[in-house]
Order: sequence, then structure tokens, then C-alpha cells
Amino acid sequence: MQGAGDAIPASLRQLGYTVTELSLADLVPDRLKRFDAVVLGVRAYNTLDGIRFRQQALFDYANAGGTLVVQYTTPQEIKVDAPLPIPLKLSRDRVSEETAEVKVLLPDNAVVNRPNRITPADFDGWVQERGLYFASEWDPAYQAILSCHDANEPARNGGLLVAPYGRGHVVYTGYSWFRQFPAGVPGAIRLFVNLLSLGRAPAAS
Repeated sequence: MQGAGDAIPASLRQLGYTVTELSLADLVPDRLKRFDAVVLGVRAYNTLDGIRFRQQALFDYANAGGTLVVQYTTPQEIKVDAPLPIPLKLSRDRVSEETAEVKVLLPDNAVVNRPNRITPADFDGWVQERGLYFASEWDPAYQAILSCHDANEPARNGGLLVAPYGRGHVVYTGYSWFRQFPAGVPGAIRLFVNLLSLGRAPAAS
């Protein structure tokens, strides 16, 4: 679902995904249950009038087994009470250095293992920044997957948070996928594919 605009839908189609771009009118249970994952575009909660009245359908979708991915949202002018059903606090925290070291905090987590095993090389070649508007506080239900920081700054662990919710998952991510996809950064694309694959059974070996 488009927010302020990004190239992720077109890039996912090039990878072979079937992508449906949703409108607010599409955010109803019977429509959403068809999808394995629903991705809100950057600043969707800042720019889409009326999303407050459709948000519960997104939460119900995740609760019923879907994966809901919310890309970065600014805490200013947010049109909903909270970006996800499990509490977190948005901030202005960002990592501007695109070469900042990224540490995997949970190396056994599915997000960094399925279907793509994420290694340090996947964080090479990123452009412009690592991410922005990271969460600064979050409920213990969330797992912080990655950590990075600019020089002389504290660790920023709130850039990729994942939590089980009912039979599904909710994700908040401040990493700048909307910059990496148009640049064709392989590691960023591999990691995003893993997010979309949350909740799917691993392929039989």
C-alpha cells in the first residue's frame, strides 16, 4: 500500500512476486485475507487520510495469520494512535552513514535465515543511509533483529522490530528499503524478501 511513494512494488514484481497495490477501500477482511503479506509504504500513516478508520482491519489481518510490515513513519502528523497493535515509540533516531556496521542481534532468527541467509556482505553497497525514524522504545514482545549506529552515536536497535501477533506477525522497519530497491542493492532486497516470508513454512529439504 503506497505511502509517500517508493519503487518497492515495481522491484518486487521484477523478482516474480504478484503485487497488488491496495487503496483504503481495499482494507477490509475479505480482501486482505488473500495476501501472504501487506506492506505499508513509507509514511503511509502520515499521508493517507482516513487510514485511522481502516487500521483495525490491518491488525485483524495480522492476527488471523498475515504478515503486516509498516515502513518508516514520522512521529509528527501521524494519523493513527499507534503504528502497530503492540506498543512502540517512534523517534527521530536515524543512521545516516550508509557504511555503518550492521550487527545481527539474533543470528538464529528466521528474518536473517529464511529463505536467504543474511551475512555481513548483505549490508555492503547500501546508498545514502541505513535508515531513519527508528523506534526508541518497544514492548518486550518485539524482537530487535539488527543494530547499527553513526560514528560517536549510541547503538540504534529499533530499525527492524518483529513480533508474533495472533497467528501472524507485525513488523516495524525504519531501514531505508525505498532507497535501496531502486539502487538494486542485493542484500537489502534479500533481507526484505525474508520479511515477506515470515510465517511461511520453510521449504522441505
